[in-house]
Amino acid sequence: MTDKNTSDSNKGDQAPVEEILTEVTRVPLWDPENDDVLVCRQVRQETHDVKTFVFSAREPRAFRFYPGQFMTFELPVDGMITRCYTISASAARPYRLEITVKRVPGGPGSNWLHDNMLPGKEINVSGPGGEFTADATGEEKLLFISAGSGITPMMSMTRTACDLSEPTDLHFVHAARTPSDLIFRDELALLAAQNPTLKVALTCDSASASHQWTGYTGRLSLPMLSLMSPDFKDRKVFCCGPARFMEGVRHMLEEAGFDMGKYYEESFDFGAETAGTFEEHASVAPEISEQTFRVSFSKTGHVVECSPGMTILSAAKEAGLMPMSSCQRGICGTCKSKLVSGEVDMNHGGGIRQREIDQGKILICCSTPLSDVEVEM
Repeated sequence: MTDKNTSDSNKGDQAPVEEILTEVTRVPLWDPENDDVLVCRQVRQETHDVKTFVFSAREPRAFRFYPGQFMTFELPVDGMITRCYTISASAARPYRLEITVKRVPGGPGSNWLHDNMLPGKEINVSGPGGEFTADATGEEKLLFISAGSGITPMMSMTRTACDLSEPTDLHFVHAARTPSDLIFRDELALLAAQNPTLKVALTCDSASASHQWTGYTGRLSLPMLSLMSPDFKDRKVFCCGPARFMEGVRHMLEEAGFDMGKYYEESFDFGAETAGTFEEHASVAPEISEQTFRVSFSKTGHVVECSPGMTILSAAKEAGLMPMSSCQRGICGTCKSKLVSGEVDMNHGGGIRQREIDQGKILICCSTPLSDVEVEM
């Protein structure tokens, strides 16, 4: 029998809970407003043209993000460019971030990462951000449909669900050109074997005999989808991949009578690495009426007309210019520029830090002029 007085005395001698916790539980959170440097810790070759880059902070930090969100990377290419890459890691493993990047022919961002990013190298980032996310541990039945590197947000969602518990009822459909292009093929097979409520189906456009491919072959179609996920009409669908692939999935689901109110897709293509261009025909200042403002781009000398309520990016595109941009919603930070003079109204979605705003920077995709302005891009 335990003596009550002895028991009470032992309780009194115990250290407070916070003093006996391990150091790892005291790791501070990553602060997007102040933390902006990641260190590469590992590089993994996933396929012949896809690598995963594993990062952590200089000092231990715990990252808090929703599966499916992205980070914006500043890459030292042609001075400096920004690129958004989806976090492919599980949100339930908060001390490291991973991005999985396909080498795009002629793509300055992906090629720089593949050729230059090595363990120990530091890189400036911002984020996380983005609204494309799903909880695969919830009660709703889900269907993930992806192609190519569009698999990355789906992988983060799936990994997170498997780490936290078990996906409630998840069908994961992924399309690739050939078996050698299938990203995370072995890991998906392992996750499906470990989680009975996760069903994975893969298809390849073509397969040679040397690949010994036994999965689906051919482009994703309605009959194929019906075999992969017979009850797809009863599920909430999340889709990510090249723009033409997502367009094809939308038309396929509409043809099947699917309730498109339950369809969600990543609204901009992180894999598209198109550089901004400025055509010569826009270099002459247009006539400006009382209802418009003049937007001057200091580095190139171009001047465009911007109507009230129109963003600087929209005005530039209407004039035939193509500044660097991606999300067009103030989320990714790709179009970050210096406001040299003038005033704007900026309604961003988290793609710029307050300290950058204090330094005179703006996102031209969500900034409308309140006067004539000069912008340095």
